[in-house]
Amino acid sequence: MLKARAALLARLRAFFMDRDVMEVETPILSRHAGTEPAIELLQTRYTGPGAPAGLPLFLHSSPEFPMKRLVAAGSGPIYQICRVFRDGELGRRHNPEFTLLEWYRPGFDHQALMDEVAALVSFVLERELPQERLGYRALFQHHQGIDPHAASAEELRSLAVEQGIPGAAELALDGPDPWLDLLLTQRIEPYLGQGRMTFVYDYPASQASLARIRPESPPVGERFELYLEGIEIANGFHELGDAGEQRARFEQDNRERVSRGQQPMPLDEHFLSALAAGLPACAGVALGIDRLLMVAAGARSIEEVMAFPLSRA
Repeated sequence: MLKARAALLARLRAFFMDRDVMEVETPILSRHAGTEPAIELLQTRYTGPGAPAGLPLFLHSSPEFPMKRLVAAGSGPIYQICRVFRDGELGRRHNPEFTLLEWYRPGFDHQALMDEVAALVSFVLERELPQERLGYRALFQHHQGIDPHAASAEELRSLAVEQGIPGAAELALDGPDPWLDLLLTQRIEPYLGQGRMTFVYDYPASQASLARIRPESPPVGERFELYLEGIEIANGFHELGDAGEQRARFEQDNRERVSRGQQPMPLDEHFLSALAAGLPACAGVALGIDRLLMVAAGARSIEEVMAFPLSRA
């Protein structure tokens, strides 16, 4: 498995070298953090010159913010392979420390980046896989017979209970989005990417995260996810470049974190300043290396493709 991982990483670097995409490195530690309520970060503290009282630091869950700062500063297309960290995530497809590939393409939208993701996966796996691309609305209409943009939280809860999702009857979830996510992960994902690459795109605007919102009826977030063998492999965006809108989303995230009893996160003012100075129109994507290796090796657990998962750390 060590040899398989080394070969996969070598092929990734060859793919980007051939396309003139530059490899970069950004810090693992940061004074700032992402605000997404679904992600909890690991923290540490620096004590030393410049911070005798101690400086709280977060281990990054993604290199997204500093990489976008580089793009805003004129780096051109860039990629990074790095270790990232998320608290509370451990299971068959999760480890609190894992390897992420992230890259940014000035001049691309999310549709163009899906093309490149498909090319990269085929190159790395050394086989051509058929593709399917499904809009988020069409996905739910096909698999669940509902319009995800119109269904209420109560309707979605009833659907989850009817389908026997464990614990659904006892869950108290706020709004439609958590119920949509539950239905997606429990009742739709296992059918996606079977013998093919399945891209799901154009998510509800409420799930746009750091993606642009396209003003149609209903508005959608220009975002996509890639599935292989029922596993989510990648998450990409046509990147939001509006600093004011991004700040408003961060602040809304923090309000939601507080309402859930979570710690609000310090906003990355360097990142927001970079957006205000001007981020070129671009698209970016994060791809889980360990999960891609699981597919390549036919592994059933992420532990099988890691030399030192948490159980052996």
